[in-house]
Amino acid sequence: MNEGSTSRRRFLGTIGAGALAGLAGCAGQTNGTTTEGSANGEAGDLDIPSLSQFRGSGTLAEGRPAPGGTSIADLPDLSGTLNLYIGGGEGGIYQGFITMLEDIYPDFSVFSSPSPSASLARQIVEEVEAGARQADLFWSIDAASLGYVAENDAYEPLAEAALEPVPADFQGTDGSWVGIAGRARSVPYNTDTIDESEIPGKVAQFPETDALQGTMGWAPTYGAFKSFVTAMRLQKGSETTRKWLTSMRKAGTERYPNEYVATQAVADGELTAAFANHYYAMRVKNQRPDAPLDLAFTSGDAGGLVNVAGILQIDGTEKDELITDFVRHLLSAEAQEFFATVSFAYPMIPGVEPVGGLPTVDKLNPPEINLADLADLEPTLELMSEAGVSG
Repeated sequence: MNEGSTSRRRFLGTIGAGALAGLAGCAGQTNGTTTEGSANGEAGDLDIPSLSQFRGSGTLAEGRPAPGGTSIADLPDLSGTLNLYIGGGEGGIYQGFITMLEDIYPDFSVFSSPSPSASLARQIVEEVEAGARQADLFWSIDAASLGYVAENDAYEPLAEAALEPVPADFQGTDGSWVGIAGRARSVPYNTDTIDESEIPGKVAQFPETDALQGTMGWAPTYGAFKSFVTAMRLQKGSETTRKWLTSMRKAGTERYPNEYVATQAVADGELTAAFANHYYAMRVKNQRPDAPLDLAFTSGDAGGLVNVAGILQIDGTEKDELITDFVRHLLSAEAQEFFATVSFAYPMIPGVEPVGGLPTVDKLNPPEINLADLADLEPTLELMSEAGVSG
């Protein structure tokens, strides 16, 4: 990642009233227009929605530059069926884009089986080991679940054409998986209570920062928080991580059921700051454009972790070509614009900007760890318990 980031924080305060009017509004809709050329080079063959219908609604989606990357109109047609295991969380948004593809390609269909990503990862490994594969693809909301499947040799490498659009930082070893949408750890803070210059640039400094004593929140039961702690353990070691957790607990860090609620508490002034994924601040701003809420990012440590939702090809499938073309559609300019403006995720391809003035993913400085290693969760749960911060 880029060590020479021009800034470790960006501001949401410039978002005006009416911004982020909603997450919904584009999934499954078409307007009958077609692009200049279809996937097989003959205009009018496919009913491809205009770019505006791949975008979410609200001020953040307005005035955006046309996304870079390969257009759906320039990709091969999709034809056939895929059986997909799809993780929970953002699964509904992802399913909305799949529905759009099914509308574009009448001969293409996806049979989706939703469940928590960790449960699906274990199921895939068990099915492959038993010679009873049930799905062709695994769409996980996190790299840890993808890493678990890969480590247990229950995958087939993706084709180079499916990997090529995405930087190597967001791919699995040996092409085992590829990132589709990213999320960054961040520090939402209340701009009426604290100045951004008072927020430490390193997560290790938070327990000793006077302005944050007894005024921070976290959500230890949340999967993203456990990945954050795992990243710290991998980078700094178990003992340092245990001491940090204990120090934050003793400093009065308040426990919340999830990171969205914690971020709302920051906007309400109940907290000065919190630890949360970046898009929760966006969602609060969706409902409350004038909320005194902004984001900071730490640099080079677990507080700046960038995790991904991604795709893995399951061992034993015989649909390699269709899978490759499907993944290429998920990494198209339109798909990445969809994920950026509907779920506020970080795009995975160059040329598509994140929303709301967020720094581009190459300007962030996450820890230098293998995202697949986040699958090693058991030691993290043990040290969290030892620190009195059970997940």
